[in-house]
Amino acid sequence: MITLDQIQEKLIEAIRRSGLTQSEIARRLGVSHTQVSRYVHGHKMPALDTFANLCKILDLDANEILCIN
Repeated sequence: MITLDQIQEKLIEAIRRSGLTQSEIARRLGVSHTQVSRYVHGHKMPALDTFANLCKILDLDANEILCIN
């Protein structure tokens, strides 16, 4: 089972690779910078629809983040 820490690590790496700032990601998601920071620091998981949009923005496969084969 994947942990919140593992998801956090994968999100941090994906954000680095994207070259986007947390503020830009927040703007594209339609949430506050604080919300994105909470996702990145493992304080909160995004809602399912927000998670799907985040994966699109970061050009990620949700299965990769969730370690689903």
